[in-house]
Amino acid sequence: MTKIYYFILFSLFCYSASAQNDIVIKGTVVDINTQLPLELATVYFTTVKDSTVIEYATTDKNGSFSIKTKKYDKPVFLKVNYMGYQPYFEEEKGLLESKDFGKLYLLEAANALDNVVIKSEAPPITIKKDTLEFNAASYKVRPDSNVETLLKQLPGFDVGTDGKVTVNGREVNQVLVNGKTFFDKEGAIALKNLPAEIIKKIQVSDFKTKKEELSKQESTSDYSSINITIDEKKNKGYFGKILGGYGSDDRYESSLLLNFFNNKQKISVLASSNNINSTGFAMDEVFDNMGGGRNAKGNSGGSGGGKGITQSNLVGLNYSDDWTEKLMAMGSYNFSNSINNNDSKSDQVSFLPTGNIATSSDSKTRNESTGNNANFELEYKINPSTRLVISPKVNQSRSDTNTSSSSFSEDENGNSLNESTAKSYSESTNTSLGNTINFNKSFKKEARNFNLFFDGNSTNTDSEAQNLSQTIFYQDSKPNDDRNQKSINNNSNDTYSLALEYTEPVTDSLRIRFGSNFDWSKEIKDAKTFDFDGGTQSYSDLNESLTNYTTSKQNSFSPKIGITWQKSKYTVNLNSSTAIVEFDNHSLYLDKATDLNKRYALPYGDFQIRYKFSRSKNLSFKYNYSNTLPTAVQLLPVLNLTNPLNTITGNPNLNPIEKNSANFSFRNYDFRTRSGYNLFVKGDYYNNDVVSTSIYDDSGKRTTTYVNISGTYIATIGGNWNQSIKRDAHVLRYGFGLNGSYAFDKGFTNAVLYNAKSTAVTPKVNLTYEYGELLIISPSYSLSYNQTNYENSSRAASSNVVHRINLQTTSYWPENLIFGNDFGYTYNSSISSNFKKDFYLWNTSLSYGFFDKKVYAKVKVYDVLNQNQSATRTISATSIRDEENTVLKRYVMFSVSYKIGNFAGAEKGGKRRQRMD
Repeated sequence: MTKIYYFILFSLFCYSASAQNDIVIKGTVVDINTQLPLELATVYFTTVKDSTVIEYATTDKNGSFSIKTKKYDKPVFLKVNYMGYQPYFEEEKGLLESKDFGKLYLLEAANALDNVVIKSEAPPITIKKDTLEFNAASYKVRPDSNVETLLKQLPGFDVGTDGKVTVNGREVNQVLVNGKTFFDKEGAIALKNLPAEIIKKIQVSDFKTKKEELSKQESTSDYSSINITIDEKKNKGYFGKILGGYGSDDRYESSLLLNFFNNKQKISVLASSNNINSTGFAMDEVFDNMGGGRNAKGNSGGSGGGKGITQSNLVGLNYSDDWTEKLMAMGSYNFSNSINNNDSKSDQVSFLPTGNIATSSDSKTRNESTGNNANFELEYKINPSTRLVISPKVNQSRSDTNTSSSSFSEDENGNSLNESTAKSYSESTNTSLGNTINFNKSFKKEARNFNLFFDGNSTNTDSEAQNLSQTIFYQDSKPNDDRNQKSINNNSNDTYSLALEYTEPVTDSLRIRFGSNFDWSKEIKDAKTFDFDGGTQSYSDLNESLTNYTTSKQNSFSPKIGITWQKSKYTVNLNSSTAIVEFDNHSLYLDKATDLNKRYALPYGDFQIRYKFSRSKNLSFKYNYSNTLPTAVQLLPVLNLTNPLNTITGNPNLNPIEKNSANFSFRNYDFRTRSGYNLFVKGDYYNNDVVSTSIYDDSGKRTTTYVNISGTYIATIGGNWNQSIKRDAHVLRYGFGLNGSYAFDKGFTNAVLYNAKSTAVTPKVNLTYEYGELLIISPSYSLSYNQTNYENSSRAASSNVVHRINLQTTSYWPENLIFGNDFGYTYNSSISSNFKKDFYLWNTSLSYGFFDKKVYAKVKVYDVLNQNQSATRTISATSIRDEENTVLKRYVMFSVSYKIGNFAGAEKGGKRRQRMD
């Protein structure tokens, strides 16, 4: 501890000393003809010797820039870059003192177009309309770094411990490589496995649906999209990584990733097998596939985020190519197999007006699932104004599950109510075929457009299950429920949707859209249950009370109209439609047919406005009104006796759910100070919300149906702020976030109306300190507080507080040695005495690189202190549930990884080749 203390003091001393060596460079960038300031022009200094970027900044709305940098006693270039203008540069003998350059004049490039960049040296940041582009070469990372490490160096980017990426406060939900998906849409595989050295540009834009992209409409999303562009000098060749490891308790991990590039063609192969809860393939730089390696929020569920311990196997193939100038193709195939084992126990208190019911449960579950998924996409440019995209997909999966469970319930006076034990085995097969077709035609008149979208899916599920259970009732004369049964279920679901939309420009800024949606769906559920016949020793007696045949058909026609009003600073979108719905349901139960046919006219509407104060500061407001139909199960008045402790029946008098949603957000990021913040307020208000309501008898058995409840709502407010400071080799990033919510819920229990008012607050702080390429220290803290107050319930209030502290450190010194630690502490204040309130989770990794860091030998220890656990508390409007599940415990893993790579590309005067092996 003393050594760490002295090291921090030494670092602060160095940081203070370097600050005394700082100078400030100022100036203003203006148009030479109009004398108007140019906002978000990139101003930067490079060395004359090798064009290395020393420091940079962007101009504000007044065209002003301020660069704080260290003194530099060698010749440098001052450079200014702005879209559509000729680049500006001048040579300086050095940067020895603070200086104000006054006005720097830029000349507009003749005939420059919005998306044309004057050829010159790429600046660190370029802004093209709504796209933010970063030049990867301007940001220094370690030679063996991946794209995720590169993103952490870019201003405005934040990569959380869970791998979630945000840019200027907006979450990234799509990552592309050269404009195409790389296995997964979210891009975790690309971010953690693509080497940073082959990347040329990182482009950030608003996420667009395929329809918005094809029709060149503005984005209506609150998410961002990242496109990673590979350097054309390295677009031929291959790279990859092979890893294998084995450890204590027979823990193992193995993975392979190979990527082949040939200009537009890309082929990637991946394979993975492990029994350490890594259900995906996004390997961590330090901990590889270790489950919970970089534990997020102190959670112990493993990187897969599920319950129990999972052994998984994965093989995947990804392909993309431009077959011709007009025809582009993408496709992928994935085979997956996983085996999950989990032991679970829980304590639940259910609130009744007359008293509480306490239930203790435990279960053992083993599930094995196998899946085959194939996706393909063809994009055909019929002509410059017409595009067709066809995307077929096939999914097939199989699941086998073994479960044994028991439960015991008593009232608040300790009187026994019921007890049950059960063993079951089930197997199911699911097959799904789907296809989407997107056709778009643009006309000569700008913004005039026609779009056709079709989506069809056909799914079939066959399942078979055996159940052996006994339920004992203690408080009345109700007979015990003994079952030895076999159930056979055949379900099919077909859905088809067709959307037509035509856009007509009224003026340069006003567009009107009109069209219609056609939707068809049909679902069939055929459930049969057979009791065991002791005489024939077979499941041959049809149990009619547990046998049911239902069909549900839904057809709708939805005419729609929309308006877009777009100016330089704001965009307004207004959409309205009415769905004319035929909803027909049929059930055959106990030889009695029940038909429920409904007709609805359901209005929908949404309104959105976005206002851009500047290119880095914007405000948005969304309002949405929608109606949702109850499901067939919620409507049909047919008994469901599957659960001996809960009889369920539908309510044919249910009304559609009305939902009003509003969302306000404000984002601001200052590239000059590398700081930014975002704020949001959102709320949902429900009329006729569909909720379940139960009546308990003296033995604790429930009879449940569904009712409409109006006047419930939830409101959420939050925001975060972050900043990055760089001084010489020192980089400091820190941030603060705060989220809060208030919910008002209603319901019925034992025919008594209850109200529940819930408040939740979650503050969090994080800090990252980097010292050159040697050391990274990242502490963080978060708190989750929630309280629920009840009316007309036997309990007045419930509350819970969870503290999470995490410290991650990674050392890259001495050379070739990487030492990583991830230490987390979680404290759950109100969990019941049957569960441990707190635990530590410490993971560590030590690796050494051989043969120019192409081979790494590692030793990793998961859960060094052997304290890991998964104990959670869930508070709802009607109950409190404490639950614990199986987690990975301490193990040691030895592994070896090998990086391969060979990149080549044409250059003037010959060819250049770069090898990694």
